[in-house]
Amino acid sequence: MKRIFALTLLAGAFVAGTSAFTAAPKTTSGAGTKTVDAPSKWALDKSHSNVKFSVTHMVVSDLDGNFKLFDGTMEHTKADFSDAKINFTVDVNSINTDNDSRDGHLKGDDFFNAAKYPTIAFAGTSFTPVGGNKYRLAGNLTIRDVTRPVVFETTYGGSITNGGKTKSGFKARTTINRFDYNLKWDKVTEAGGLVVGKDVELVVNVELNKA
Repeated sequence: MKRIFALTLLAGAFVAGTSAFTAAPKTTSGAGTKTVDAPSKWALDKSHSNVKFSVTHMVVSDLDGNFKLFDGTMEHTKADFSDAKINFTVDVNSINTDNDSRDGHLKGDDFFNAAKYPTIAFAGTSFTPVGGNKYRLAGNLTIRDVTRPVVFETTYGGSITNGGKTKSGFKARTTINRFDYNLKWDKVTEAGGLVVGKDVELVVNVELNKA
């Protein structure tokens, strides 16, 4: 009977080890059987992450750009990340659309006014599992002097341990109305459409290193 019980425990440990998530380590509380998840902190691997945006240009096409400088952190205690605290910042002056003149215009007061408001900031308020490897990341996005709630549809790419280091990957996507954040330039075409569309798609790809 003892041997059967030991084999059962080993089988359970194997199943747990092959979970879709890389679980945070657990610590035993007192002499009983109760366990609590250990805190985990993650730092951004900037060389394997990116922040991109896309907006309609002249009604008929999309213009893509990115920010070259950014930073972010994540902290959680639950193995499924559901209590994660996520913060992210972007350096507005690092905006890049492969056109110096256009980048200069975007940094000016018609758009970001990078001289006065050099940082875009996101502070997460919840990270909710919605099935499979999908999450809804809610939080407050600050651009210029405006802070508004946003929700990013987020995909968890998985976790891996290699060379003694643990990594996790996520892709977050949302669409904002730039006029909500005082990115106010509104020149129109001869046909009446906006030269630069009001809806801006934001896509953030991150690879995180566990501290």
